[in-house]
Amino acid sequence: MARLLHLSDLHFGRTRPGLLQPLVDAAWALKPDVTLISGDLTQRAREWQFEEAANLIADLPQPVLTVPGNHDIPLDLPLSRFLRSFSAYKADISADLEPMLDLPGARIVAINTAWPFAFEHGKVRSRSLSRAVQRLRDAPDGVLRVVMLHHPLVHPPGARKEPMPNGDRAALALSEAGADLVLSGHLHTWGAAADMLREGRRSMLQVSAGTGLSTRLRGEDNDFNLIETLSQPPVHALRVTRYVAKTGGDGFAPGATADFVEGEAGWRPAD
Repeated sequence: MARLLHLSDLHFGRTRPGLLQPLVDAAWALKPDVTLISGDLTQRAREWQFEEAANLIADLPQPVLTVPGNHDIPLDLPLSRFLRSFSAYKADISADLEPMLDLPGARIVAINTAWPFAFEHGKVRSRSLSRAVQRLRDAPDGVLRVVMLHHPLVHPPGARKEPMPNGDRAALALSEAGADLVLSGHLHTWGAAADMLREGRRSMLQVSAGTGLSTRLRGEDNDFNLIETLSQPPVHALRVTRYVAKTGGDGFAPGATADFVEGEAGWRPAD
């Protein structure tokens, strides 16, 4: 069985300092097999912000996998934005923008959706999608196939941000390749749902985290997710637990929990 800790939208440069150590303490207490950070580690992609993010990563339970978000590109510095889009990220966080990791019971495949030609919405590049599809298809039988990216493939109803123009197409390709779980951030809202992308297609789980540390709360609480598989491979059941910051910045506590099971048509909420 696998335990995945899912953080997102840390936004160093706009963090709540009182939450930093409580987040680290909560992460270690949960004993995850991997820590996943789905983008926007920084607010303005400055070197000092990446250095602070790197310090946090070093303090978290290892291994840690990350992907960039739109805020991890220096959007307000035109030359750096287009010519050195990910230089600071690569120098301080990871040279691999689309890492992959195999765990007992799970394969995690990352996709970089940060796109320097847009301020907010992302893009799934054709090469990235082909690589992710192949990695999913090559995964061992019975493991949970997890995709991590910053931008949601499909926005929930009422989302105020502009969706990715090719998100639907990418979602269908990933579903057909066997993806079980898609982790994202960007919207600063929490969610866990089994989405049927098109009639007759296999459904995936789409799980989003809000912001782990930022003051940019958008009416939500600071939070992160713990995803646990509830059976040995082949995996047919999992639980998503939202951990929410307590008032006063003195720790994180369990919040909403959602259980899901896999059937012939894909994933669905547990009865």
